[in-house]
Amino acid sequence: MPFPRRFTAKTALVALLVFLFLALGFHLRAELWTTATASSKAPAATPAQDRPKPADPYSDGGNEPDLLPHAFNQTQAQTQPNTDKNASSIERRTAVVVASRMGEDPTWLDKYFPQWEKNVYRVDDSTAPLRPPKNKGRESMVYLTYIIDHYDKLPDNILFIHPQRYQWHNDDPDYDGLPMLRHFQIPYLEQEGYVNIRCVWVLGCPAEIRPIQEAGEHRADIHAGGAYKAAFEVLFPGQEVPDVVGVSCCAQFAATNKKVRERPKSDYERYRQWLLDTDLDDGISGRILEYSWHIIFGKGPVNCPSADECYCKVFALCELECKENGRCLDRYTLPPFATLPAGWPFIGWEGESRNRSAPEE
Repeated sequence: MPFPRRFTAKTALVALLVFLFLALGFHLRAELWTTATASSKAPAATPAQDRPKPADPYSDGGNEPDLLPHAFNQTQAQTQPNTDKNASSIERRTAVVVASRMGEDPTWLDKYFPQWEKNVYRVDDSTAPLRPPKNKGRESMVYLTYIIDHYDKLPDNILFIHPQRYQWHNDDPDYDGLPMLRHFQIPYLEQEGYVNIRCVWVLGCPAEIRPIQEAGEHRADIHAGGAYKAAFEVLFPGQEVPDVVGVSCCAQFAATNKKVRERPKSDYERYRQWLLDTDLDDGISGRILEYSWHIIFGKGPVNCPSADECYCKVFALCELECKENGRCLDRYTLPPFATLPAGWPFIGWEGESRNRSAPEE
């Protein structure tokens, strides 16, 4: 007797559909389980206040900490021109212009400030790649030559400085240019346009030259008062000769390209031509320009902010003890000689061993 046919095509199709339905159900269950597990283990979103801040668009790219004091930093945040989210991608060029002689060593700038463009002129080397047209007027001839030659392609910020790391006029307890430049506030420079890189009033402030009163005088020391009035009338034609001129020495300052270009290139060419043509002694002609840069860059004849204010804004040193307008304790002492002893800062004036008065940072 034959068996009845129970496994028909219809039965097979139903069985296949049941199998596919069950397989789909298990797959969806597995996917939902995996997603729920991953969500439970994911870290919470970082609060906005805890996220890393974007890079400072005014930074020179070094690893130095933010040296701005808190109060000043808040003020600066309101005055910076680049405040959008892409500001950190803006590259700002900073350059140093150095007037040097053979035997002087400015290579410390390469070591500690590799991000800055270097323009090292040799005033007494006719084979140097960068040299002024004539070795006259001390650093002024170099500074003017750089401005004239680069007028149309100036970097954003330019620091005009002397070559040696340790120099008697550097505004630092050890006369060290390294911490002086490390602390120098580029944002403040960009706000002001021109900044003198020295705060102490010793030599230059509040009244270094009295042009009208001293006109025609001749002193044994290098003092520009006797010749300043006549020179001023050539350098600044049509401008009233001031009664008093004051700015802290010694021709190390910074300016932005915008500030430099507030004057036409022809002005700087006239200044340099005067320097080339003058019969004044090299020291006197250079000294006249030394006490004219602040006027060239738009400051009044007397540019002597209090030391307290200056150290805070220029170097972010805002907690100094300043009992006088022109000095703060333990910041600068006029040295007995212009040439520092060999081995300074670890060898003193009498050949004795000494420790640094302040850190390099």
